[in-house]
Amino acid sequence: MPIPAARRILLVEDDPALTLVLTDLLEAEFHHVTTVSNGAAAQQRAAAEMFDLILLDLMLPDQTGFDVCRSIRQQGIEVPMLMLSSRSTLADRVQGLMLGADDYLTKPFHPAELIARVHALLRRARMTTEGPASTERFGEISVDFARGRVERNGRPVNLALKEMELLKYLAGRPDRVVTRKELLTEVWGYHTSNTRTLDVHVAQLRQKLERNPSSPQLLLTVRGQGYQLRAGQQSGA
Repeated sequence: MPIPAARRILLVEDDPALTLVLTDLLEAEFHHVTTVSNGAAAQQRAAAEMFDLILLDLMLPDQTGFDVCRSIRQQGIEVPMLMLSSRSTLADRVQGLMLGADDYLTKPFHPAELIARVHALLRRARMTTEGPASTERFGEISVDFARGRVERNGRPVNLALKEMELLKYLAGRPDRVVTRKELLTEVWGYHTSNTRTLDVHVAQLRQKLERNPSSPQLLLTVRGQGYQLRAGQQSGA
């Protein structure tokens, strides 16, 4: 499915040369790019304007991208966010995703990979917000996948875009064991199982959906195989 033209992207990057390169790259794909070079400006623009995607550098002159991500999410702004960083440790990736980033790309990266990830986030965000309301229930969890709304015992739960995609994929296959390879291929577009990305997102979902994340009853690990969403179980019961 083609990506619509004229998607609005907020680029948060303090390196002028990289800003120019990324702007040219994204505008060549017919996106409108707004650029800022510090965290304070990023938060102001994200709160004041409607964007379809935020590209957020981790190392900014006034604060870290982690701080910016946290602040934006605390304001209830759920626009898809791709974090860019030269820091490639698992701890950094986990922290970015835990704070609400939807994807994390390590510098240096190939332009084609950046564009592919941008398009994937834009496409999936549109799929999440389109269509009629259709609420599904899993114990004390209710999910309106069409509108991207999740509640636990009637209280809103904020899920990042990738968390919602993962939950939706598993919910479409209730009580079935879904392999790591299938999830990484279908949800992330990866063709390798040698990544911790899936484990990080499963852990995040458990923290948000399970009554006792250390003893999950809803989202189960099937050792040596993959993951299973137990649709008929009360979360944490």
